[in-house]
Amino acid sequence: MKQALVLGAGIMGLSAAWGLRRDGWSVRVIDQDPIPNPRGASVDHHRLIRHAYGTDAGYMRMVDDAYLAWDRLWGDLGEALYVPTGVLVLSQDGGARFQDGRRTLLADGRAVEDLTPEAALARYPFLDLTGLACAYALAPGGVLLADRIVAALHRHLQAAGVVFEQALVAEVDPARATLRLADGSERAAELLVVAAGPWAPRLLPGLRGRVTASRQVLAYLEPPPALRAAWAAAPMLLDLQSAEEAAAGGFYAVPPVAGTPLKVGDHRFSLAGDAEDPRSASAAEIEAILAEVRPRLRDFAAYQVIGGAACYYDVEPRERFLLEPLGEATWVMSGFSGHGFKFGPLLGLALARAIAAPGVAAALPGWAAGQAAPDDALREAWT
Repeated sequence: MKQALVLGAGIMGLSAAWGLRRDGWSVRVIDQDPIPNPRGASVDHHRLIRHAYGTDAGYMRMVDDAYLAWDRLWGDLGEALYVPTGVLVLSQDGGARFQDGRRTLLADGRAVEDLTPEAALARYPFLDLTGLACAYALAPGGVLLADRIVAALHRHLQAAGVVFEQALVAEVDPARATLRLADGSERAAELLVVAAGPWAPRLLPGLRGRVTASRQVLAYLEPPPALRAAWAAAPMLLDLQSAEEAAAGGFYAVPPVAGTPLKVGDHRFSLAGDAEDPRSASAAEIEAILAEVRPRLRDFAAYQVIGGAACYYDVEPRERFLLEPLGEATWVMSGFSGHGFKFGPLLGLALARAIAAPGVAAALPGWAAGQAAPDDALREAWT
C-alpha cells in the first residue's frame, strides 16, 4: 500500500488524509499538539460557508462544489455538523465594496434580496439602524461547527486506519519527502503533504513572504434576554466598510447556534504576532472588536461579554490558497487567510485526485487560487 505522511491535523491536514485514505493510501498524520489542537486555526466553535465573496467570482462559485464535498464527508461521518442560517450583508454607506459584491452575486444568478434599513430591522430586531444605509440577504449559507468537525473527522480517520502521532517537527525536506523530528528521528513516505497552518513559513523558507502568520481576535457575547429569540433564528452577519475605509474592515457575527455563543470578529488581518504566542486575548484587543460591533447592535450595553480568544491565520497577500507541489513527492497546503475552512474537504478530495492523475495536478494550483473552473476529471473527485 502506498505510504503518505501529512504534517498538520487542522481541517486541511485531516481533509488531505481523508481524501488520500479514500483513494487507498496508508496515511500517518503528525501534529505537535493533541487533536483537536487548541492552538490550531481550525479549532473554534464555528466557521462560515457562504457565497458572498465580494468580487471574487472564483471562490464564490467554488462554494457550490464545497457543499458537495461536505455532503460526501457527512456521509462518511454519519452526521452533518452544519447549521443553515442564511447571510445578511450590511453597509453603512452602500459604498463600492458593498455594491460590487452585490453585483457579482447577481451576475452569477444568485438570489439577492435587497432590504431597506427599516425592513432589516423588522426582520432582525437586534439591529440598530444608526448609520445603516442598506442591506441584502442570501438564503444559502450557514455555520460549520468547526471544533466538532475536526474531532469527528479525527475519530473517523482513526477508525479507518490512519495513524496519528504527536510530535514536534524540526525540519521539512521537500526534496526527500521527509520530516526530521525534534528528537532527531525521521519520518519518510512516498508522499508528503505539509498543512502546518501559521507554522508553515517557519518550516518552509520558500513560503516566507508568501504567507504570513496573523493574530486574529474573537469576542464571545451573550445577548440580552429580550433579544435571545431573535438571535436564535439569526443569519450570519457581514458588516462591510466602504472601499475607501477598507483598512477598517468591518466585522462579522456568527449567531449562537447548536449551543455555541454569539461570536464576533474583525475582517482585518493583523499580519503580526507569532504562532507560538498564547491564545488568550487582552481586554484592549477585545474592546477593539466590540468598538466595531457596538454601533450595529441594538441595546449593546445589555450584552454580556463572555470572553475572547486569539487564533492565528496563515495569510496570503491576495487571500489566494496555495495548493502546489514542492518537489516530486511533496505538496503544500497554505495561505488559507481565514476563509479556507469551508473548502477543506473539497481541497482534500482534489489533492488526492491530483496525486493519482498528473494531468489534473498541473491545473490544481490555479484552481485552488480561485482563478480557474475545475475540469471534469477534477470534479469527479467530489460529485
